[in-house]
Amino acid sequence: MTTRAGDQQTALGRAEASPSSRLRGWMLESLTEQPGDHLGPYATGRKEHRRAWWQVMCLTGVDYFSTLGYQPGIAALAAGAVAPIATVVLVALTLFGALPVYRRVARESPHGEGSIAMLERILPWWGGKLFVLVLLGFAATDFTITMTLSAADATAHLLENPYAPSWLDGHAVAVTLVLLAALGAIFLRGFREAINLAVVLVGIYLALNVVVVAVGLAEVATHPAVLGHWTNLLTARFPNWVGVAVVALLVFPKLALGLSGFETGVAVMPQIKGAPGDTEKKPLGRIVGARKLLTTAALIMSVALILSSLVTTLLIPPAEFQPGGKANGRALAFLAHEYIGNGFGTVYDISTIAILWFAGASAMAGLLNLVPRYLPRYGMAPRWARAVRPLVFVFTAISFVITVWFGASVDAQGGAYATGVLVLITSASVAVTLSARRAHQKLAALLFGAVTAVFVYTTVANVIERPDGLRIGGLFILAILAVSFLSRGQRAFELRGVGISFDEAAEQYLAGAARCGTLRLIAHDPELRDANEYRSKVTRVRRDNDIPKWAPLVFVEVTVVDASDFETALYVRGEERFGHRILTVRSSVVANTIGEVLLAARDRTGLVPHVYFTWTEGSPLLNLLKFLFVGAGEIAPVTREVLREAESNPEIRPRVHVS
Repeated sequence: MTTRAGDQQTALGRAEASPSSRLRGWMLESLTEQPGDHLGPYATGRKEHRRAWWQVMCLTGVDYFSTLGYQPGIAALAAGAVAPIATVVLVALTLFGALPVYRRVARESPHGEGSIAMLERILPWWGGKLFVLVLLGFAATDFTITMTLSAADATAHLLENPYAPSWLDGHAVAVTLVLLAALGAIFLRGFREAINLAVVLVGIYLALNVVVVAVGLAEVATHPAVLGHWTNLLTARFPNWVGVAVVALLVFPKLALGLSGFETGVAVMPQIKGAPGDTEKKPLGRIVGARKLLTTAALIMSVALILSSLVTTLLIPPAEFQPGGKANGRALAFLAHEYIGNGFGTVYDISTIAILWFAGASAMAGLLNLVPRYLPRYGMAPRWARAVRPLVFVFTAISFVITVWFGASVDAQGGAYATGVLVLITSASVAVTLSARRAHQKLAALLFGAVTAVFVYTTVANVIERPDGLRIGGLFILAILAVSFLSRGQRAFELRGVGISFDEAAEQYLAGAARCGTLRLIAHDPELRDANEYRSKVTRVRRDNDIPKWAPLVFVEVTVVDASDFETALYVRGEERFGHRILTVRSSVVANTIGEVLLAARDRTGLVPHVYFTWTEGSPLLNLLKFLFVGAGEIAPVTREVLREAESNPEIRPRVHVS
């Protein structure tokens, strides 16, 4: 097995003398050639960094649990007095919809790729790739808005604190940008102790919320008139509970942010320490741990959402939830200051600011784990997109733009945030429904289909109500598509193998052909694969290139499996047909693979190989399009260009002959 990773590292090492090379080496420190080797910001592939499932739950919990900082206020603003009932509907959807969906995703995609990988397997070729790119656009919307909205809400908690310096007033955007810059700086430095910090932050935050909610419930119990006032208000507006239920069902899509962070539970799966007998192909212990993580997080959050929505709705005047009100985006913090005092309230604010800021870290990690697994492998991003630090700069810059665009407003970003969350959860529902159908599990397919329908309704209702999310998601998708196809075109002539190996027969054929002193190979596009086809090809090549009959010739045949793939592992097999020796290999493209085989043959035999082509008939433009989209087309000139790009020294570059 040979790869280009070692060559690249050697080249970087030679250039370490200059400052620009040192900077490049630092930026590309985590660069990997193999898609599966991508470790992300938390060194996800290393066993020594894996933790117990409950500790990893805190890593996803900094995003999921932190929504308590703003969710009760959003619920009250959207549903008014009906907010607690609508929250119960949201909890039911979490426990009986999202949780079963993601438990199945955890079983079928245990390496952190989530439902996108499931859909990629179900929907192959270019259609599947385009669908994945669209989902990546919404994932980018979800994770990026998570960073900007969480930082904006952290800023709101900071500025509303009575002890906050007065000179910060009116500078919400600047404070939010500072928080985002600090987040990016931490990822540039390296962030491998994230789980330890997440455990501390989540533990403190949940404990403080228990205190606030308990005090709120005690206040309600002490003043039963508060509860009576709420029930009277509901009765006055809705003569029967059917009306309340209908309103709750209609408004609960506006509460969809209560699901935010739940979808990251499977993204952090590689962090979970599995059972001793786990393998990467069958990590059963990791799957069990992930299911415990998802279930426990859902139960904790369900109880917290219902109780927090109840106490905030009962105890906070409706006017305070409105934009500019003291409870806007910080309902529980308002109760902490109001009923426990500014000292405790300040401690609560600090904890909330910390966990909201760290929720952005969870989202950044999601982007850094997700994007490098797909776009570079599709050829739709530069190779440096597999490295952490360049992506940190890109994502931080994007978060700056979004923060300025929305003026660091939590309410203004809510629609875009919810859209990204709901699209990802809906895609997961579709993935598990299709998976159940393929497995002929009719009841499971029916139930998951019903869940999918609910999430489709929720997503559509949210988009109609607040189309900002669709616009931002559309911009991300357009940007990803534009960058992807531009990158694919620029990388068209690269060597695309992520490793090449030869079986014993192939090695023998190369060694035997090299004994005469010249290694000659025939690039062949087989049709009938009969004796006459191979005999005619040999006769023509010898005649057109003046090759003596005694000189051995070896055929090279490339079978295109899925042209939409970009990088593939190459396995060259030796076969003999009708007395002719043939090297066969399956790949996503013909010309680049032939170039890879030629270079590998040169390295094995020590001879510069000669390869013989026949000109392809037809329009050059049509053949170029075939090369870009179906992996075939005009093979000879493309192979020559691939070799020229890969080997700068013409003296040792394989020779290309065309007749």
